[in-house]
Parts: sequence; C-alpha cells; structure tokens
Amino acid sequence: MDIRASTVLPARREDIELHTADGLTLVGELALPETGPPAATLVCLHPLPTHGGMMDSHVLRKASYRLPALAGIAVLRFNTRGTTSDRGTSQGAFDEGEGERWDVAAALEYADFHDLPNPWLLGWSFGTELALRWGRDPLVRGAILLSPPLKRAGDEDVAAWGEFGRPLVALVPELDDYLRPEEAARRFAAAPQAEVIGVEGAKHLWVGEPYVRVVLDEVVKRLNPAAAPLPTTV
Repeated sequence: MDIRASTVLPARREDIELHTADGLTLVGELALPETGPPAATLVCLHPLPTHGGMMDSHVLRKASYRLPALAGIAVLRFNTRGTTSDRGTSQGAFDEGEGERWDVAAALEYADFHDLPNPWLLGWSFGTELALRWGRDPLVRGAILLSPPLKRAGDEDVAAWGEFGRPLVALVPELDDYLRPEEAARRFAAAPQAEVIGVEGAKHLWVGEPYVRVVLDEVVKRLNPAAAPLPTTV
C-alpha cells in the first residue's frame, strides 16, 4: 500500500491534557508506537492560531499518523492557549507568544513525567518562535524549525540557542513568504551549530506530499537515524 496524504498507520493514540503553571488546561494527543518503547519524542509546536494554526495543521498531523509506526517515534501534539481543533479548545487566549512560554513548559513537563525519551521540538512558523524563545530547557535534545519567520523570535534568540548548544535545524522553503534560505543562512549564523536546509520549490505551508516527505525524513534523520529514509509503502 502506498503511503498517501490521508494514510493513518497503527499507533497507540491517547487524548491528553497539559496543565500550565499559570493555571490553564491545554488539550492534546500523544501517539506512541504500537509495540515497545519509543526511540525518541517529537513535541510539536503549531503555526499561528490567529491564521488557522493548530495541532492538526497538516504536517504535524501527518507526523502523528506515520512516525510512531515507521520510525518508533512518539508524537506529542497540543493546542496552545486559546486554540481550537477537532480535539477541542485549550483554555486561555492567544498571547502573541508571551504566555505561550508556559504552554511549552507544560508539554515538556508532561514528556518528563511520563518518561518520554529524547524529546525534540518541531516548531512550524509561529511554533519556531516558541521553540527558539522558550525551548531552551535542559530536557530538550534539539529543535527542528519549519518556515522560521524570525520575527517574534529574533537574532538574540538565535544567539541564545547557540549558547544553549543543542542541535538546531532550520528547514527553509525556497519560496517562503517571510524568510528565504540565503537570508536564513546569514541570520542563523549566530548559532554556530545551526544547520539551514533550503528546500527547493517549497512554500511556507509545505503543501504537497513531496514536501511533507522532506520534512518527515529530516525529522527521522535526527531522532532515529536507523529508520531513515522513511518508506513510501507499507
């Protein structure tokens, strides 16, 4: 069977709640390999909720549909404060990336408490800003950024991640609306360990199965290299 955009592979899926230090309950889902412990954990930070971003944004949803089965990776997705998806609405209100620091902390606390191994952050657009600003936690093994705009998170945050020392991978669409590969390479130079990968033909929203495969393969290369590249059939 070919793996298509709508393919959902077997996993142990559980609706979860995250509890923030400022008293909010956030809704989410944890997808685990069907058998055995995960090799690593992907904590997903979605795009801008005021422009339709949520835990079901398509790249994150497809990560949860495929990576537990194909790469043994646990995928934790959740709605940041005030965000709605089919899973429900998280308490609170959108806070321009400020109060969301507690949302990121709550997700990492959940991963820690439930012994989810080797957590990496996967941020997309607005989610990259949350990763850069609030993801510098000793628990975090690294971060993968999709379409980083470097607006709310700026050069000082990139430099701070450089000092943090953990791996940082930026997947930058050739045709991005906000930041393209050449400028991204210049700005991410403030973090010496950062790897900027320009993706030919891709746009900010990563529409199209070939671009989703690029993203998921790059994720697996970092979190469980033995499973890369991902198969296209099952």
